[in-house]
Amino acid sequence: MTTRAAEPVPGHGEGLARLAGLLADRTRAAFCLALLDGRAWTAGELAAYAGVAPSSASEHLTRLTEGGLLVERRQGRHRYVQLASPRVAELLEGLTAHLDPPAERPRGLRAVNASAALARGRTCYDHLAGRLGVAVTDAMTERGLIDQAGGFALTAAGAGWFAEALGVDAAGLGTGRRPTARGCLDWTERRQHLAGTAGARLCAGLLERAWVRRVGSGRAVRLTTAGAGALRELLGLDAEEAGLV
Repeated sequence: MTTRAAEPVPGHGEGLARLAGLLADRTRAAFCLALLDGRAWTAGELAAYAGVAPSSASEHLTRLTEGGLLVERRQGRHRYVQLASPRVAELLEGLTAHLDPPAERPRGLRAVNASAALARGRTCYDHLAGRLGVAVTDAMTERGLIDQAGGFALTAAGAGWFAEALGVDAAGLGTGRRPTARGCLDWTERRQHLAGTAGARLCAGLLERAWVRRVGSGRAVRLTTAGAGALRELLGLDAEEAGLV
């Protein structure tokens, strides 16, 4: 008796092809990666970033919005766009992590410095990534706040740490459809950093306390002197040894 292979879910093939088509254009891919900083950008800002005409940017943004990857928000005469949800950010970061490192190294002092800043620390939508994100995740794991042995989960001690260190109510970490803690494969470090609700609250808490500051207008962030001291006290993390300062 011949056994037939299971039939694909109706419509999934077409939907996957449509999604791949949205990201198959270099300009649209550049827009999506820029929006991984978690903020809303105007069409003009994205056009300048990608080096395309405003009319071309508008067409690409319409496709991305209609495809469900971006959402549009209007404020007065300005049109802002941002990633539609954390799931879109997770998709983009996951795809980027599967890419080989760029064959060409950045040229020029400005490009080299920008690349180094991104690798040292950045935001991945609403959580910390780069060397900083991985180092904090490792320190939390070593202290038993995160369990990576049986998957990726915030422990009871971890929930208590959030309440004590950042004033985050443990009950608020598990609300909604988003997982409390999720491992996100870091595309520069090739290791996991903390994502999910806990990752978002951690990033927000560090930014609010000025323990971490944004570098320029992009995704890069840097650990401040106060932040280095706080992480040493709260997690036993040596920022200099970890290459964060």
